[in-house]
Amino acid sequence: MLASTIPLTPSTSNLNLSHFFTTHAPPEFLQRNPKSRVTLFSKSNSKLVVVARVNSNGRDGAIDATSQQQQQQESSPPPGIDTVNSTSSGLGDGYVALFVRMLGLDHDPLDREQAVDTLWKYSLGGKKCIDTLMQFPGCINLIVNLLRSESNSACEAAAGLLRSLSSVNIYRNHVADSGAIEEINRLLRQPSLASEVKEQSLSTLWNLSFDEKLCTKIANSDILLLTIKYLDDEDIKVKEAAGGILANLALSRVNHNIMVEAGVIPKLAKFLTSNSEGSKVIKKEAKNALLELVKDEYYRILVIEEGLVPVPLVGAAAYKSFTPSLHLWPTLPDGSEIERTSRKPSRFGASELLLGLNINDKNANIEEAKANAIIGRTQQQFLARIGAIEMEEKTIPNSECSNDLRITLLPWVDGVARLVLILELQDKSAIVRAAESIAGASINEHMRIAFKEAGAVKHLVRLLNCDDNAVQWAVIQALEKLSPSNVVCHAIEGEGVLGPLVSILKCSEPDGTIVEQSLNILARILDPSKEMQLKFYDGPVKGSEKTLDGAKNGDDSTGLSGTEQATSKSNTRNNIMLDSVFIEHLLQILKSSSPRVQEKAASVLEYVALIDPTLAPIISVDIESGLNSVFQQKVLKISADMESDVEDQFSEAYIVEFQEAGLAISAASRLMTRLLDSEQFSLKIDSSYFIDLLLGILRSSIPLHNKDWVAACLVKLSSVSGHNTKYNPIDVEVTIHETIPRLIEQIKTSFSLEAQEDAAVELNRIISEGVVDSTGAIISEGAIYPLVKLIQEGSEKGVEASLAILYNLSMDSENHSALVAAGIVPALKRIVLANRPQWERALHLLRTLQI
Repeated sequence: MLASTIPLTPSTSNLNLSHFFTTHAPPEFLQRNPKSRVTLFSKSNSKLVVVARVNSNGRDGAIDATSQQQQQQESSPPPGIDTVNSTSSGLGDGYVALFVRMLGLDHDPLDREQAVDTLWKYSLGGKKCIDTLMQFPGCINLIVNLLRSESNSACEAAAGLLRSLSSVNIYRNHVADSGAIEEINRLLRQPSLASEVKEQSLSTLWNLSFDEKLCTKIANSDILLLTIKYLDDEDIKVKEAAGGILANLALSRVNHNIMVEAGVIPKLAKFLTSNSEGSKVIKKEAKNALLELVKDEYYRILVIEEGLVPVPLVGAAAYKSFTPSLHLWPTLPDGSEIERTSRKPSRFGASELLLGLNINDKNANIEEAKANAIIGRTQQQFLARIGAIEMEEKTIPNSECSNDLRITLLPWVDGVARLVLILELQDKSAIVRAAESIAGASINEHMRIAFKEAGAVKHLVRLLNCDDNAVQWAVIQALEKLSPSNVVCHAIEGEGVLGPLVSILKCSEPDGTIVEQSLNILARILDPSKEMQLKFYDGPVKGSEKTLDGAKNGDDSTGLSGTEQATSKSNTRNNIMLDSVFIEHLLQILKSSSPRVQEKAASVLEYVALIDPTLAPIISVDIESGLNSVFQQKVLKISADMESDVEDQFSEAYIVEFQEAGLAISAASRLMTRLLDSEQFSLKIDSSYFIDLLLGILRSSIPLHNKDWVAACLVKLSSVSGHNTKYNPIDVEVTIHETIPRLIEQIKTSFSLEAQEDAAVELNRIISEGVVDSTGAIISEGAIYPLVKLIQEGSEKGVEASLAILYNLSMDSENHSALVAAGIVPALKRIVLANRPQWERALHLLRTLQI
């Protein structure tokens, strides 16, 4: 038997077992075995038989195996451990050996259960007790075997004992090597498992997961899914153990993908939301796990989508510089005024606090986003005033991060308000981290609007005037991430961002890192289409918005009406954008920057061309050299040289570069089309040179939607350069390389049958006019299959146009096989047999195909 292989200490042969069983053995064991005999084998293999008598006063509990000397040094024994008074130095070891032997498979199941329960309680005495247990080889295997017991008590005790053993670093591998992980995996799969067993089993895995190798083993098994499932358990202790396992697994980046795919982020995030319930332990472990996951950019987005915002921990000392306006009338976080009911100043900020406390009043006429902003600001400012901010986060462990880089996770209402509060501090490093966090958290319209309502925009624009380059760069990053929202973009302009941005651009190198982000913001603000979107879809612009509780429109301080303010604002914008130094700097960007930056610079220059009909500021500089630089993209030359290398053409980097070049060329073509309205510019440029340049681009493989403005620019160039003959080769090139591909793309991809038919009618018109090489262009674009489909599904108009196109294609016998392969024969036969209006043309086409 396995139990007989466990060695006993020499002191075992001298034990007073009668005294031991009478005073320390569990009463259940004694009641079941009133006359039991225990046979012990000494090292000399001699037998010693002792009869244990029943004592009704026997105590239930674990045995403290520490020596008398150790007990005297300790003021009190560990909880759940009974002390043993004995003069024998080896007494504890002997008792442990006895109960370890009782774990053997040759003993009664109830004896084994009592033995493991006693040893579990004994192990709670500390590391010395655990060291004593581990002196017996095979002990762990017997304990693991008890995890298969049908008794919940035995399973709980076995799992609890393994939990104690695995709490010591040097014994974790012994526990894992004994097959504990596999057995616990099997145990946790049981549908009706007692909460106590689940708690002890998961706690054992929690201890084992502190070892990196064992952590990987756990992550790659089914235990991960089981652990995530137990986050929904009703027992809070089970949840805590599951959360601890996941927190340890998250420490290794190789486990992140497995965990996220298993759906761990929503499960953990629910413990940290403002309305969640749970212990501090599970919230701490959930936060630790998510803090590791947010180090990955993609996973950070998933965490933010669950309502949590990463917030930098800047230290409580940094908040001492926060000075709230205690005697001013309260305003909304974004600066909007609130109707005054009293002219007296607010003492000690009471109005601000009361506004935040009562903002959920049903009678308050306020939007939900504004209400959340006020609640968040009130809570965070209150914590800052009393010096309690960041107190809970002081003890949060954050591996691989110094104190200067530590972060925490807050529900989005508090997180947004905290980040805006940091922007008001004097610590520049804290401001940089807050601005970077705002940029990272601005992932959707909801978060962008939340930051706007919380007042982030006005502080960010104010900080653009800071003389610190790191602050400026971080602020521009934040504004660039906020600007995709039309509403927020208009608010950014309303705070006066154009002046500081233009000043920064004029002082920056054309290829500097700050240029692209600044131009992105400018291009979004100055986009003409955005004005119409704001006017018709996003409501009134800033300056005409109603303030809370019926405040009047307009700016009382200036006395200007809404229309006068809009005019003044437009004039200010135009004066800033027509700065000659700024325009010259944009030209340098066109000449020397990447395609992404060139696109934004061309877009801003197009706006300058729109606001000044004379075009003098742009024509006065060497704008044609900038356009020439954009049109001669390196990627186009590379594409011409690598036509035979198909693999390189489909590489991801090449495709991205090609798309960026197409966008830059499209923006430059749009700008040039605007400039051609000026006779002075038309006479100044070399039209023939630019026509050849644009024709080469039109024939290239840049995305089709980028060729729209290239074609428009070519047509206008040909008009101003005198190409007004009956046969214009430029028109032919535009038709073959832009019009025909665009129409075929419409037939292929449009969800509207009417749009497909209109494209087919237009395509038929082009062919009927005898445009050279038009049929070849149709074949090369793969139009045969969609045209045959249109014959089968379209109306009379679509069938007529499609048949005409396909009949023209059939004039070339080389196209016959392609037409037959597309399934045209059955479609034509159905038209003839149904005697439809197009039956004669269908019959002619069948005869042409020799069917």
